[in-house]
Amino acid sequence: MEHGLLLNALIYLAAAVIAVPIAKKLGLGAVLGYLLAGIAIGPWGLGLIGEVEDILHISEFGVVLLLFVIGLELEPKRLWAMRRAIFGRGAAQVLGVTGALCAAAMLAGIDWKVALIAALGLSLSSTAIALATLDERNLMTTPTGSASFAILLFQDMAAIPMIAIVPLLGVAAAEGSEQGWLGVLKVAAVIGGLIFAGRHLVRPLLRIIVKTGMREIFTAFALLLVIAISLLMQWVGMSMALGAFMAGMLLADSEYRHALETDLEPFKGLLLGLFFIAVGMSVDFGVFMAQPWLILGLVAAFLCIKIAVLYGISKIAEIARSQQALFAFILSQGGEFAFVVFGAAEAAKVFSAEVASMLVVVVALSMVVTPLLLIAHDRLIAPRYRADKTRQADRIAPNDEHVIIAGFGRFGQIVGRLLTANGVKLTVLDHDPDQIDLVRRFGTEVFYGDATRIDLLHAAGAARARALVVAVDDIDDSLKLVDAVRRTFPDLKIMARARNVTHYFDLRDRGVTIIQRETFEAALMLGRDVLHELGFGAYRARQAASKFRLFNLRSLDKIYPYYKDKEQFLSVAKQAREELEAMFAMDAELAEDDRQNRWDGT
Repeated sequence: MEHGLLLNALIYLAAAVIAVPIAKKLGLGAVLGYLLAGIAIGPWGLGLIGEVEDILHISEFGVVLLLFVIGLELEPKRLWAMRRAIFGRGAAQVLGVTGALCAAAMLAGIDWKVALIAALGLSLSSTAIALATLDERNLMTTPTGSASFAILLFQDMAAIPMIAIVPLLGVAAAEGSEQGWLGVLKVAAVIGGLIFAGRHLVRPLLRIIVKTGMREIFTAFALLLVIAISLLMQWVGMSMALGAFMAGMLLADSEYRHALETDLEPFKGLLLGLFFIAVGMSVDFGVFMAQPWLILGLVAAFLCIKIAVLYGISKIAEIARSQQALFAFILSQGGEFAFVVFGAAEAAKVFSAEVASMLVVVVALSMVVTPLLLIAHDRLIAPRYRADKTRQADRIAPNDEHVIIAGFGRFGQIVGRLLTANGVKLTVLDHDPDQIDLVRRFGTEVFYGDATRIDLLHAAGAARARALVVAVDDIDDSLKLVDAVRRTFPDLKIMARARNVTHYFDLRDRGVTIIQRETFEAALMLGRDVLHELGFGAYRARQAASKFRLFNLRSLDKIYPYYKDKEQFLSVAKQAREELEAMFAMDAELAEDDRQNRWDGT
């Protein structure tokens, strides 16, 4: 048995190590790599693993850990702020998909009970696949990610009443009704107990464990916490993942949040990978081979209906046009909880074992198809929106005595708002259609176009402009724009944003003298605040920041002539650091003399 366990672990790890890098290399994504690895080693592949159900149950813990970590990043206040998105968009998705699928099934002559339960189960999406995809594409903080997360969270909550409904439609309706009320009371008691324990028991225990100084015990307690809560949720018929999410959320504002997240991250990644492998192994190709065309037709019809509903919701959710199809594809597959719903329906004799097996295969195949849909999106749909960004430049009305701002992201917007507030006329240029549409909603006139093009600069009135503010994000585009202006409009004043010191030097090479490094001033202000919090008087903290600012600018001027000569550059930089240390040492000696001049008298 021990050797069997180790051998199975060897097979899983080898399959993942081989399949996932190949899939990533081919542009298929990690999730599809895991699914293909599972198919390869499963009963219908090489047959290396046989206990698929046991592995699937164990691997579901990866989804649980994923939701716990997400809960750690989401404080209750933020969740409350998302309530409309969760219950509005989430309910619209579940009801919309359920209604459309149920209606289609009934039109095909299927009994309404079977159609309803099947539609409810298929309305759920895969939390693991969707969140892993959003994370892989860095979409979690985008409107697409927020809307997807809200819908997934509602689905996890909706799965509870779905399972409660199943017995009411089966043979033992009366018994199911009585158990349903008892289940509601259990759920309420457990949620109340979780909130109390999270606030008054778990945090003190974490403090005691941290004081032992044993990191491995801290990790063990974190795993114990998640496992215990998950089993408790399973006992009352709730989603283990939802329970773990609630537990994480209760600890979101604790001082141990980051430590918990760091310790659980490796387990989460490995178990999620195992879950995807288990899903690939669970695809019953025996059922598929018995009626291949019927199942393929069901998968196609299911995906088309669900994608259509999700695409409609993306319009309501105000997701950018370029992301609407991606949003629909990410949530298009069936979910892990569908397996539970169909199992409960089979046990309640709502539908037969054959129907349950067929629906399970449909869900599993939809999970396999999702990464393929995403690849199709990246290669066929996304390029169309990138092409939209090469649209014809907007026509710009003539303007005199104005300031041109090239690039209207966060940096350019702050500059523009300050100038507008003081009565300065602006001509704003940007090359991102989505950004332009967003800013125009607030009444700011922004024109589409590539500011590095001479014809656009002429149209923008560069010859009659008082100044040009270069605030574009891309460093190469920034330098290209400066070069174009220097050649064609040599008298136009240029003020630029520098992304880093190298960019600063490149701008100096082009004759730009008014330059702001984008993070320098903010970092200086924060350093000043830190000094004040550490006991420095307000006057002394301000003077220290001012001296550092002046010294830093002088150092850049001193280093600039040598920045292309590496040895000389390092020598001058080292000398500058020594001068800075000497200057602050002198400041410390003179601190007492400054005391009477401090603003706060401390």
